[in-house]
Amino acid sequence: MTSWSETTLADAALLRCALEGLPDALVIADTTGVIRLWNAAAERLFGYTRADAEGQSLNLMIPERFRPAHDAGFARAVETGTLRTGTRVLRTRSNHKDGRKLYVDFTFAVLKAPDGRVVGVQALARDATEAHLRQQASNQEKQA
Repeated sequence: MTSWSETTLADAALLRCALEGLPDALVIADTTGVIRLWNAAAERLFGYTRADAEGQSLNLMIPERFRPAHDAGFARAVETGTLRTGTRVLRTRSNHKDGRKLYVDFTFAVLKAPDGRVVGVQALARDATEAHLRQQASNQEKQA
């Protein structure tokens, strides 16, 4: 028979494997906006290793001109426990470590402890740069 602690450790290891194996970037930040989890897909998408990202501000991947709006939305989500965006996919600009500008499709969720207290925010992200550029080119062709 497996003890509770063995089951808990096995569940934690399984969860870590599942999060690490996601095809989409997973970024989890605490309520102050410090990155606490950065999976392998986030490394591939944004170019920063886990060691580069974990413990750093979310500003790592947010273009400077978008930071005030992001910070206001983040603070509102932490304060209210809800997201103005709901479950919609949002396409926005993001930064890559090498300086490239990315278009990224994000979904967000507020993370809550069992007592309802907000403990963080998570984002799932997928590169949408090629799709965005194709759409822009198509729109320009239609206008020509």
